[in-house]
Parts: sequence; C-alpha cells; structure tokens
Amino acid sequence: MMKKTRIKDIATACGVSIAAVSRALKGQPGLSDETRQRILSIAEAEGYDFSRLRNGRIKRLLFLLHRHHNIASALPFYSTVMLGVADACRENDIAMSFQPVGPEDAIADLIALHQPDAILCAGYLEPEIIGELRKISLPVALVDLWAADFPCVNPDNYHGGFVVTRHLIEQGRRRIAFLGDAHHHYSIRQRLEGYQQALFEAGLSLPAQYRVEMPPVREIEQALTEGMETLLSLPQPPDAIFAYNDVAALIAMRICARKGYRVPEDIAIVGFDDIDAAAWAYPPLTTVAVDKRELGRDAFRLLVTGEGERNLLLPVRLVIRESSPGAPSPLRPRS
Repeated sequence: MMKKTRIKDIATACGVSIAAVSRALKGQPGLSDETRQRILSIAEAEGYDFSRLRNGRIKRLLFLLHRHHNIASALPFYSTVMLGVADACRENDIAMSFQPVGPEDAIADLIALHQPDAILCAGYLEPEIIGELRKISLPVALVDLWAADFPCVNPDNYHGGFVVTRHLIEQGRRRIAFLGDAHHHYSIRQRLEGYQQALFEAGLSLPAQYRVEMPPVREIEQALTEGMETLLSLPQPPDAIFAYNDVAALIAMRICARKGYRVPEDIAIVGFDDIDAAAWAYPPLTTVAVDKRELGRDAFRLLVTGEGERNLLLPVRLVIRESSPGAPSPLRPRS
C-alpha cells in the first residue's frame, strides 16, 4: 500500500512550518506567491491527496482543551463533554482527535498536525489562544466558553447560580460565600452574577471578603484550600458556601471536616456541574446538574450545521441533596 503523504512530510521537504503548508493547501493568506507555489508543487510531487480539500464535508474534528485543566479539577466535567462530541462524530463518520493547548504553544502548528476540517474548543482559554483561533480559516465553535465572533454553547450558568443561591437563602442561610471568583472564565463569571442577583433580590448585602478569587486554571487545589481557610477564619464565618464547581465544593467539605465544622449543620455547601462524585460525597452534595454529554452534542451540531442560534444556552437543574437542607445551628467556638 502506498504511504499517505502528510502535511508534516511536505513541510520537511519544503523547509517551512506545518502551518505554512496548511495555509498554502487551503488557499489562506500569509504566504508569498513564490512560497505558495513551491509548497503546492512539492505537495503534488509527493503525491498529496488534494481531493479532501475539494470536499466541503467535515471529516476530521479537533477537540482543544487547556493543558492546565487537570484530572482532579476539570476532566470529570470535560471528559463527559468530549464523550458527547465523540458520540456525535461516530454517528456522522467523522474522526475526532484531541489536543491540549496553552498560551506558550504554537497554536497554528499544533492544529495543522491534526489536519482538521473543524475545531471545537472547551473551557477556559486565554485571549492569546482565542486570537490565534481567529486567524485560522476553519469552522470553530466554543463549548463552556464565550468569545465574540464564535458560535458558542454554554450551560445556563447565570440561572444555575441564581437558583442554587436562592435555595440556600430559602434554607435560612444568610452569610453565603462564593468560592471561585475568577474574572477570567466566562462560566464562573455568569455563576457569580446569578449568585449576586439572588442575594440582591433577597435584600442581602455581604462584604467582599465572602467572595474568594481563584486563578483560572493553575494550582487550583492549593488555592481552594487557602480560600476556604480564609473564609473560615473570618470573624463571622459563612453559614453556606456556593462553590463554583463540584470539585471545589468537595474540597470545601474536606476543609470543613478538618476544621471541625459540620456539613450541613454549621455550613451548607453546594456545587455546580453534578459530576458523579457529587452523589458519592458524604454528605451527598447539592449541586446544579448540567447535561454534559448533551452539551458536547449541541456544540457538535452547532459546529457542523452552522445554522440557528450562535449562542446556545443549555437548561440546568437544581439537585438538592443532604449537604444543604435546613437552617444553620448556632455558631459554636472552634478549637
């Protein structure tokens, strides 16, 4: 069987980058006519299959995720989103590949290695990466992220933040802290805004110390631990914690246990996402359920069809478990 010529082979033969070869093959700007013609001539001589460029149908999809999303804090959510995308790809005879990325990467070169026809990006990405994606002449869609000029699919984070905070207020909680005030991530900002709106409608005004800021992706577990310890050391510790996701909520529960606070008697704790571990926790965690697999499938449909709304919101659902019922006990001194 004849060996298939890859873009990487053409780049080596031409002495140019993979991204330059990709631009030449797809007729994209950024190359001199001389360089473009030399690449095309060598590609033809090497036996490159040009037919895939003339077929508008998507055959290869690339799934991008920030490389600093680690297994503990992010993959319980994004792995299920990716499985939803993989289901849709399989049903439509599309090959899917995966690439972790960061701002230090040569994004165009990494993408060109996969030779995709379309790109799906999940979760937080720095503005530098979004800027590089704008330069790429391929269909791009975002899931659990928003940026101008791109089709996006998100859970209804604002509504989820609102209903879970209102639930805590209805349970008699009044010092409700938000763990995860990250201004960088669109989803967390929306959850924070829903939280603030619920407090406003209930006539509750809390000092800024009840919001703990987290970095977007790096060293998140240590930052969450320090944030919880800061909240518990306040003169009036919170009687409830709304953690920006379930992993953060589980860390908060662990710190409470270590410090002698009972959940939910002293502090109610709620999360967001409804990962599997939320139901396994002790006590089981109240959270906002997101249909993560459907989120991936919706993003796939938006990317492939390019039709309908360009900013889809997926409904969310409050799941009440044992970590949040009832009013708090009288505050007890801690050792």
